[in-house]
Amino acid sequence: MFIDTASSHQRGKTYTRHLLRESYREDGKVKHRTIANLSHCSQAEIDAIKLALRHKHNLSVLGTIPEISLEQGSRIGAVFCLNVIAHRLGIPQTLGSHRQGQLALWQILARLIDQGSRLSAVRLAQHHAACEVIGLDAFCEDHLYENLAWLAEHQEAIEMRLFQRRFGQAPPQLFLYDVTSTYLEGVDNILAAFGYNRDGKKGKQQLVIGLLAASDGTPVAVRVFEGNTGDTATVASQVRILAEKFGVEEVVLVGDRGMIKKKQIKLLHDADFHYITALTKPQIKKFLAKGVFQLGLFDDQLCEVSHESIRYVLRRNPVRQQEIAQSRDDRIKSLYQKATRETNYLTEHPKAKVETALKKLTSQRVRYGLADFVEILVTERTLSVVVDEEGKKTTSVLDGCYVITTDLPGPAASAEVIHDRYKDLAKVERAFRTWKTGHLELRPVHVRTEESTRGHVFVVMLAYLIERELDALWRNFDMTVPEAIDQLGSLRGTIVKVNQTTCQKVPQPAGDIKKLLDAADIHLPGVLPVRSVKVATRRKLTTRRKKSENQ
Repeated sequence: MFIDTASSHQRGKTYTRHLLRESYREDGKVKHRTIANLSHCSQAEIDAIKLALRHKHNLSVLGTIPEISLEQGSRIGAVFCLNVIAHRLGIPQTLGSHRQGQLALWQILARLIDQGSRLSAVRLAQHHAACEVIGLDAFCEDHLYENLAWLAEHQEAIEMRLFQRRFGQAPPQLFLYDVTSTYLEGVDNILAAFGYNRDGKKGKQQLVIGLLAASDGTPVAVRVFEGNTGDTATVASQVRILAEKFGVEEVVLVGDRGMIKKKQIKLLHDADFHYITALTKPQIKKFLAKGVFQLGLFDDQLCEVSHESIRYVLRRNPVRQQEIAQSRDDRIKSLYQKATRETNYLTEHPKAKVETALKKLTSQRVRYGLADFVEILVTERTLSVVVDEEGKKTTSVLDGCYVITTDLPGPAASAEVIHDRYKDLAKVERAFRTWKTGHLELRPVHVRTEESTRGHVFVVMLAYLIERELDALWRNFDMTVPEAIDQLGSLRGTIVKVNQTTCQKVPQPAGDIKKLLDAADIHLPGVLPVRSVKVATRRKLTTRRKKSENQ
């Protein structure tokens, strides 16, 4: 690695440029490539960098020179790597190069490095080279909260630019859509409400989040709704996004059985869209009763039935059938054990009430979904469980059975294609797992206003785009994406001071860090500028101002 300096004379003026370059061999020939343009640096800074490069294999020599001092620099690896991937995906370009775009980019990268609040993102910037890599000026948590509101205001435009950048003039025709909820610890969020809780957190208010993705699982748009919003009520918002914002004309929306119902199907038809969804168990039973389906059609091989211009793809999953049967048997076994324990308790405690024990057992029977074929009998002070085997058999006839339905005409998609596209909804579910309980930790939600909440969720969606890309690049490594980012975060620069001139030397990566960077085709720069930017929390900024006033 070396600095290539050249001068040119034009119209009586002399122009000097400085390029940081490195040599490499290709096909037996020595070639050079430019890593960074250092023409903006002063002559003193160029001299300092040259001196550091001259002694790069033994920087301790520099310590013997009185005019030179070495200090530990910022964490560079994680920020630089994530920033490169973000640029490849076009995220900074769609956010803009202005201050709000830079703050938004830092919030996205901070979410990937160490999940937390806006306050924690400020503290993170004090140790990582956020300002040097992104070009940020000083900021505090207030600026990040304001930036969330900016993101919410410009979300549709940013989503549109990302969509156009990814798909260009050939937008996809098939989109996946699913809904999840995330619970809140407090009650101050303006969108918080009680609703259908998917997290099993009783007594917790929640938010509802709808995610629209392309068929490969790439997020396209995300919307936040009040916690008591039903799944089906969110579909209209996504249809408008596709029709009005993205300008997509031919669309197939894939949603689960609780999402696309009669009202939503009409909405899709009005927009000239198609759908792929699944029937509920009661709907399947209704079609069986009408004779549209027969039980014999459910097999491990796909079977297609058409009825009133609607196509139905039938299948029985033998693995799922076995799992359901095993689960049912386990619940019956648990009920037997509960009956034995209650009977023993009644025997040992003569004053205990039989009615109380019966109530507990009956409640468990209902909770386990066994009420249709299991009875609880009381003989004096003995409780027993009686299973109606015929009723159990009737209940199990649809184990592992499912029906996928669509209004797509036959030539447009085969039964296999329809089946596979519905199964692609698992990609959206994977995104939700990563958001909520995985790497990105959507909750706890540290915001209260509507704008901040929408901005926070949008940050998580944009961070997930980078996470997906890194997961593909590092899939063969024996570490998760968070572990890999943590490894990269351990790479620090070395601040070299020569008199009044300062630069930050980036060490050559080694070991796992080098392997991760090579897999992502990322080359670290030889040096980074040292920016005199003081990033601090609001409390520390206030303390600094008071000290400055007293001086």
